[in-house]
Amino acid sequence: MSGPETPIALHRDAPVLIRNARLVDPEAGAVRAGSLLIEGGRITEIIDAPEPEIDAGRVPDRNRIDANDRFLAPGIVDIGVKVCEPGERHKESYKTAGAAAAAGGVTTMVTRPDTLPAIDTPETLEFIRRRAVEAAPVTVLPMAALTKGREGREMTEIGFLMDAGAVAFTDCDHVVTDTRVLSRAMTYAAGLGALIVTHPQEPGLSRGTAATSGKFATLRGLPSVSAMAERMGLDRDIALVEMTGVRLHADQITTARALPALERAKRNGFDVTAGTSMHHLTLNEMDVADYRTFFKVKPPLRSEDDRQAVIEAVRSGLIDTISSMHTPQDEESKRLPFEEAASGAVGLETMLPVLLRLYHSGDLDLPVLFRALALNPARRLGLDGGRLAVGAPADLVLFDADKPFVLDRFGLRSKSKNTPFDGARLQGKVLKTFVAGSVVYESA
Repeated sequence: MSGPETPIALHRDAPVLIRNARLVDPEAGAVRAGSLLIEGGRITEIIDAPEPEIDAGRVPDRNRIDANDRFLAPGIVDIGVKVCEPGERHKESYKTAGAAAAAGGVTTMVTRPDTLPAIDTPETLEFIRRRAVEAAPVTVLPMAALTKGREGREMTEIGFLMDAGAVAFTDCDHVVTDTRVLSRAMTYAAGLGALIVTHPQEPGLSRGTAATSGKFATLRGLPSVSAMAERMGLDRDIALVEMTGVRLHADQITTARALPALERAKRNGFDVTAGTSMHHLTLNEMDVADYRTFFKVKPPLRSEDDRQAVIEAVRSGLIDTISSMHTPQDEESKRLPFEEAASGAVGLETMLPVLLRLYHSGDLDLPVLFRALALNPARRLGLDGGRLAVGAPADLVLFDADKPFVLDRFGLRSKSKNTPFDGARLQGKVLKTFVAGSVVYESA
């Protein structure tokens, strides 16, 4: 997966025409042949003709891009990306994460605040926003910590952080155990219209575990957690939504047991959405095999029945979003016994080809996939993107869904190479990524 690291030069002041494409429209739930015109960084015309007659004086030759009957879709909006600035820049920087995102068709990274120190003040937030603008070719929207230091004792200055650009608030996998603190933070956030992102786990049950309870974990002798821990954590969070009226997004729903609670919350009209990760949609607990630590993620990989249930929840729309949960870890933190190894995997660059496994298997069609990758995340954050529509930002990904390749982790643009898909045979390659109509990635 190689390609130049600098944007491709187009005639900046002239429109751009992408012709002969298969347009993936998640709003309409359809794929159709057509062409797309971009002016001023936005989509200005969608033409239901593969070869439209556009005057040569209006669109110069170098601004005419032939998609060659490949798929053109809204750029991915990835909620929950970890970039390790400040504190652990040796694992990932905004430059390397931005390059990986562009190569993976991710046009907007929504970043997590679990850095060193945590992003819990307007000053720290302003620092990372400046770094992102300087270094990343894609849009970066930061989340801020819900409590100071992500310690669960005192809420952050939510209003000031919103003014500084925070799009949501989360303590990531540090679940707030003091329900009174969490309820106060939610009440305050509700008054400001802020979005809270929670990690649905019962922290006492899940502490120190490395696998999901069951025969596999028992045979491997791994400390495990019941799938009910996710259900219990979600139940508490939903109860607090009912009490406070806050807007809530559960970052990862990975078990069948949690789905009925989510369905009830939506049926009752609560402002609740939920996501899942690329890893829990495409892997199961058996992939850990002989203690392969690159497959150690948080929450741990689940049973095949859980995986199938989560796929069905994405297909039906019960689960709203899919994310990479990009979590860079260096070799030293992964080359350890399974129980001691750090959790997490990189995913910005691999997410689309990995999820295309579900397209090729017939589990999810492309409009459903991009509804969860682009449209729904954009809507939840109040963004104008995630759509193929006149007036929408020209954040786009052009990809060949059938192009086969074998993934070599050392070819990834992320500084850290901790992917469970090293050596995997994948099918699907990003050809171009556009941000506001400019090409920020083009494959070789």
